[in-house]
Parts: sequence; structure tokens; C-alpha cells
Amino acid sequence: MNTYMQTTRHAGLVKGVLLILSLLGVDCRAQLQPTTSALQTNATKRQTDSPEGSPEFQARNPRYQLRPDDTFDVVFEFSPEFNQTVTVQPDGFITMRGIGEVHVQDMTVPQLTNTLREAYGKFLHEPAVQVVLRDFEKPYFVAQGKVARPGKYDLRADTTVTQAIALAGGFLDSAKHSQVVLYRRVSENLVEASVLDVKKMLNDRNLGEDPHLHPGDMIFVPQNRISRIERFLPIPKTSAGVLMNPATF
Repeated sequence: MNTYMQTTRHAGLVKGVLLILSLLGVDCRAQLQPTTSALQTNATKRQTDSPEGSPEFQARNPRYQLRPDDTFDVVFEFSPEFNQTVTVQPDGFITMRGIGEVHVQDMTVPQLTNTLREAYGKFLHEPAVQVVLRDFEKPYFVAQGKVARPGKYDLRADTTVTQAIALAGGFLDSAKHSQVVLYRRVSENLVEASVLDVKKMLNDRNLGEDPHLHPGDMIFVPQNRISRIERFLPIPKTSAGVLMNPATF
């Protein structure tokens, strides 16, 4: 009996709430409908908005891809006679004991592990293979243009554009702070260029829009217009050797 009364009381409360909402002009049915259709509509819109043939952008946390001169250990748990240390050749190949040459450039460690497992699986029973990187290209960024120390720097920790410029010695007097360009590779054949007004960020003391660098990013600081004017200009001479005022020309 108590359960029946609670159910009846709950039903009456729901009806009362719906009546109040209807008097206020709220479409209750629309409010109670699931949002699946809306999510599907948004997903379809995103697919429609994306131009055909648009580049495939890199994953948020891409895995390291092997490059020439990288060195790694290949360890066989149950077949130690195949253990070896390998260096990727300039052409992207490695030479493995028992299977010969394998092209590994641009492979990730999991991809290489699967490739070796399949190759050695032709004569070893379910080989347990482990690949351990020893020497490889460290994450880096490049600072170019009007900074005190242009060059390539290790990206050892989370670093923003302004911090990277400070690591490169800061701006030169001839730098154009308001048009710093950040170049970032977004696919194999495409680089994105973003213009940053670092001068405004520093003057406003607001680094909320200071981008965090990704491995391989390049920062370019252009030269301002004033500094392009030569400090000393040659003065043309007349045939008689008299110095003339260049402002008259």
C-alpha cells in the first residue's frame, strides 16, 4: 500500500511540473527528447563542412617514427642468439640476423615490433620480440630570424613560444614582435603557419594565447621596417669629385 501511494504521489508531482511548464510555454516533449539526433546532425555537419581531399592532421600524441641514424636494441626473450643492436642506415634499411634487410624508416616501435615478429615467425615459434630505442632524434624546435641565438634547441619540457624565444636569447632590436610566425607540420606534405602578436601579449601581460610548442615547430621572427633602412648610405659624387646631398635625388 505504501509503494502504491508513493507511486501515485510521484506521478501527481510529475503531472504538476509538466502543467506548470506548459503554462510557461515550454515544449516539454522537446526538452525530454534524447540528444542523439542533435549529435548525429552535428557530426554530419562537420563531415559536410570538411572539404574533400583535406589533409589528415597528425594525432594529438603521435608516436615517434624511426629515422636514419637511430639506434635500437632488438631483444628475443627465448632466442637470445638473435639479439642485436641495429642502426638505421641513411636509406632507411636495417640488416637483421636471419632475415636480412628490412625497411624501417617512418615506422613506430610497435609497427617495427610486429614486422619483426612476423618475419621471425616464419622459422621461430611465436617469437617474443622487444625493440628498445637507444639513440634517437630528441624532440626539438627551431628559432630563426631576429633572435639573439638562432638555431635548433632541444624541447625538453612543456615550452611556449615566448619561452622558446627567451631560450634563443630574446628579440633583437630589429625584430618585429607583432608578427612572429609559428610553422607547424600538420601532415606529411603540409605545414601550417600562424602569425602571433607577441608584442601585444607581453604588453597586456596576458599569455593565455601563448601557444605550446610541438616537436619540430619552427619560430621565425621577421625584421621590422625601420631596421631595413641602412644606417650609412653611400653619397654619389659628381665628375668633379664634389660631394652631393643624397636628399636631393
